[in-house]
Amino acid sequence: MPLLKPRLYTSDDYWNLPENTRAELIDGQLYNMTPSSRIHQRISGQLYITIGTYIEEHRGNCQIYAAPFAVNLDCEDKNWVEPDLSVICDPDKLTDRGCSGAPDLIIEIVSPSSRRMDYVQKPVLYLNSGVREYWIVDPVKKCTTVHLYDQDPAEFAPVIFPFESDIRVGIYSDLCINISKLL
Repeated sequence: MPLLKPRLYTSDDYWNLPENTRAELIDGQLYNMTPSSRIHQRISGQLYITIGTYIEEHRGNCQIYAAPFAVNLDCEDKNWVEPDLSVICDPDKLTDRGCSGAPDLIIEIVSPSSRRMDYVQKPVLYLNSGVREYWIVDPVKKCTTVHLYDQDPAEFAPVIFPFESDIRVGIYSDLCINISKLL
């Protein structure tokens, strides 16, 4: 007797989820998203303000979006994510549904239910889709892991910064963020 094939979901399945259901579609599989904690929301809000203010003050063409904001990472119809923060510098990627293509910077804030996804699955997914920079902000470990993907592949090793450190934003050479000062 043949084994049952696992169902592969598509954009249609993602966009037809019941109203107010938050999920991500990764490699054709749907993953439910749980509500964020207070510290998660605080960090997200402060990062949004800091980066958004920087973009506005420098009259940049990039735009920042906070979750829930749909990002279609591929044309294969199997990867829709909702990063906590997405910075998109190519306005042609923006659609009425969200972002079609890889953002320049993605920031994920780790929660207990997203730990494995944020640290294991998403770095490879974001690297392969063309994201230039990926931050994993971990309130429990009080550190930020930074992946810079727009450099020499031999340099893809992540760098870990304690919250007290200044972190230079790779897509903006003159912007540094200190997570502990935001809190």
